[in-house]
Amino acid sequence: MTNPPAMTAAANHGNNAPTVLILGARGRLGLAAARAFAQGGWQVLAQVRPGADRQALPAIAGVWWMPVAVHDTATLAAQAQGAQVVVHALNPVYTHKAWRSEAPALLEAAIAITRALGATLMLPGSVYNFGEGMPPVLREDTPQTATGFKGRLRTELEQRLAAATHDGSLRAIVLRAGDFYGSGTGSWLDQAIAKDLPRGRVTWPGPLDAATPWAYLPDLARSFVRVAQERHRLAAFDCLHFAGHTVTGQQWLHSFTAIATECGWLPDADGHAGALRVTRMNWPLLRVVGLAMPTLAALADMRYLWRTPHRLDNTRLRALIGEEPHTPFDQTVRQALADLGLVRQPVPRAALA
Repeated sequence: MTNPPAMTAAANHGNNAPTVLILGARGRLGLAAARAFAQGGWQVLAQVRPGADRQALPAIAGVWWMPVAVHDTATLAAQAQGAQVVVHALNPVYTHKAWRSEAPALLEAAIAITRALGATLMLPGSVYNFGEGMPPVLREDTPQTATGFKGRLRTELEQRLAAATHDGSLRAIVLRAGDFYGSGTGSWLDQAIAKDLPRGRVTWPGPLDAATPWAYLPDLARSFVRVAQERHRLAAFDCLHFAGHTVTGQQWLHSFTAIATECGWLPDADGHAGALRVTRMNWPLLRVVGLAMPTLAALADMRYLWRTPHRLDNTRLRALIGEEPHTPFDQTVRQALADLGLVRQPVPRAALA
């Protein structure tokens, strides 16, 4: 009996390198993690759904694609033998119905394959768990008093994961972060905030002076790698906070304005750069439209996050891995917009004359 293609390729990469299995490797976090682990010298087994178009999967050195259903534990275990770490990067679509019906089952599938491999399961966490009454500084021991549906569900999922470690059959780590951006579509950045930037306008969901945490995905993915490398120093179940960039709307507007000016998107009547127009999110309308569009209804539940200043304290993460991977904010904004195809290279205004 021959080895499955994924492991045959991985074995050829070298027996001394550690191996990670990434569930949902075609998503934004999954793909960023695949790249980061491969760059970190890991063998990467990248799970995608059966029937995925192989021609559309990016060729990344050190990454082997596995079109296997996430619930097919036996096949996944056979093809991922030797994997020491599993990254759970699967998410349902952003509706209450999908999360209620799919998120628990996806976690159970991740637990099952991690147990079969005798590995450590890594799960991205969010600030939803802390609810509308959250304090300004969020630590690992901050009480989780979720008030919304997704916050309560995420809290239950983390509790289920913690319970799964009690019998010693697996280890698990939650790495909590703020709003994702960078590495493609599917975030507030492209769905609302910056979609009209080439027309000189942005939409901001909350007060411009409220500072909130953002996770630039390449930085978060590199943190996953470094935590995985130090996993044996952690408890059987542990949680760490990724600080990322805690910034206000004004700071976002500052970066957007510089880019829009370079690209010539802010001309006024005499040809000089004008001001970026800021539209506020119409939350009442979002709730009304959400009656017909469940994704918008789910987004409307997150309004409190935009008006409640908060940040994630990464003291424990830094004690484990040293300084957190941290690309300068303006650089992350520019690269995130380039990832969305909104900008290429900055165009100096002199070149527009």
